[in-house]
Order: sequence, then structure tokens, then C-alpha cells
Amino acid sequence: MPGNSQRKGAIKKSGKGNPTAGSGGRVKRGLEGRGPTPKAKDREYHKAHKAANKVDKSAAARPKRRRTGSTDAEWIAGRNSVVEALREGVPVNGVYVAEGAERDGRLREAFAIAADRGISILEVTRNELDRMTSGAVHQGLAARIPSYEYAHADDLLDAAAANGEDPLIVVLDSVTDPRNLGAIVRSAAGFGAHGVVIPERRAAGMTASAWKTSAGAAARIPVAQTVNLVRQLKAYQDAGCMVVGLAADGDVSLPDLQLADGPLVVVVGSEGGGLGRLVAETCDQLVSIPMANQLESLNAGVAASVVLYAISEARR
Repeated sequence: MPGNSQRKGAIKKSGKGNPTAGSGGRVKRGLEGRGPTPKAKDREYHKAHKAANKVDKSAAARPKRRRTGSTDAEWIAGRNSVVEALREGVPVNGVYVAEGAERDGRLREAFAIAADRGISILEVTRNELDRMTSGAVHQGLAARIPSYEYAHADDLLDAAAANGEDPLIVVLDSVTDPRNLGAIVRSAAGFGAHGVVIPERRAAGMTASAWKTSAGAAARIPVAQTVNLVRQLKAYQDAGCMVVGLAADGDVSLPDLQLADGPLVVVVGSEGGGLGRLVAETCDQLVSIPMANQLESLNAGVAASVVLYAISEARR
């Protein structure tokens, strides 16, 4: 019958005579055009590919310089404060003066220093200056300073190596007074340290007050931040540095310190509590400063200066 004939023809056409109907035909077509097997290094998930494209994570995680988390500028308000900051070389983006402000000696000196350093001087309304300085007592004069750019803590070792010197690094454990921070930065620069390290949290940062107290030394010596102080101290120890902490009940008196002429990290504790427990336990040695009266004590800035002076003398 014609119907049966057509039916058989259809079956025959889609059966054995058609190479795409059976599984063998599909497999053969699937293999066509694939080419040679890629080399191991070209296969994305092969360990050879991962090794060839491996990124140096330590380098990537350690930028040479990085900015603070905040991008907000800081303000120095008040005639005396602005003049002192300009005298000490604090970095200033601009000096702002209120319209109609009395031109006294301090204002004229601020203008002269700003002009000499190429700092722009802008005149704004008093209301605008109030707003920019968040209502501070500015006396018609304010200066805008940029956010401080911190170094990475490991960069301080590189700085010592570049100079062919044994590292001398000052680490602050929760020092919260920016004036103490500034004083320590100034002493560190004066006595040949390669940098200062501070915690990112619960500690003073390089604010306008710290800049002023450092008397411009913050422009000459790097200040680094670290997330975990104990971990950073251990990293310094792994790099060959001895870590000594200042403590009133230290095991060694400062004149007997035998580690001063080698790679050294000096840890200074907070103004009231001294060294934290974990930080003290991490130190290789605790050092005390001998005092004539046991009831007397030195603040963090003065204590750091005394120890850094003794170390600089031992390294001569």
C-alpha cells in the first residue's frame, strides 16, 4: 500500500543510513574539530596553569603607601594654631580667611609663609568658614590639611635596608594622646629611627595636633598603621629584630640593655595602662628606666625620648 511504502521509506531514511541518528554518529561529530588536547599550563583548572599565573600575594597585599580610611580633610582653626602649623611645615592645602578679618601680625605672618610655600589663600564669608570648620573658634583664619598618608609597616624594614643600617622602629601600644604621638615621631626622627608604627584602632592618629607637636618631623619619617600589633611584632621578630618593651617593672634597666646596637623594635605603652598583656608577652625583653623616686613616672613621649637617646649613644 502507498501508505505503508511511505512509512517504510521514512523509517529507512532516519535509521541506519543517517549517521546522525545513532549514538556513534553523535560521538563522532562531537569529536570533530576539537584539535589536540591543550597543554596543562593552558587548562584553567590544572595546577600547572595556576602555578604559571600565580600572583605574589605578599606583594599585592603590601602596597608601598596607602591612605587613611577617611578621605575627609582636617582643619586647623585659630590664628595662633595656623601660624604655628605653617611655621612647623605641616602640609596645608589652603589657608582660608574670613571677609573683613582684622589684619594683625599673625594674619600677615600666615599670609607671608603661605605665599612663600606656594599655598593658596582664599577669602570666604565668616558663615562659610564656620561651616567648614564645624563651628570651631577660628578667629577668621583656618587652614585645610590633607588626610595623612601612612606607610606599610614592612616598608620600615626596607628603608633601613636601603640605608645599609640595622632597623630601629618605634611601636606605640594604644597611645591615645596625639601630642604624645607627635613628640615620639619627633624624637624618632631626631635619634635615627626608621619609622613609627601605630594601631589602626583605639590609638591616636596623625591629626593636625600630632603634626604640630612633631614640629614637621612627620614629613621626614614614615608613620605606619597596623591592624594587629602583636602579629606585626612577630613579623618583625621573624625578620630578625629583637623587640623590647618599656615597662616600670622591666627585667632589665636601661643602662644594661645589651640589644641596642642590633636590629631593634622599641614598644612604648599607653599613657595610663602601659603595655597590653599580649604585647608584653610578645616582647623579647622588658626594659625599665631607672628613676630617683619610685613614685615618679614619665609620660609616653618623654619615656620614648630617653630610650631612643640611650640607643643612639650605644650605636655610635
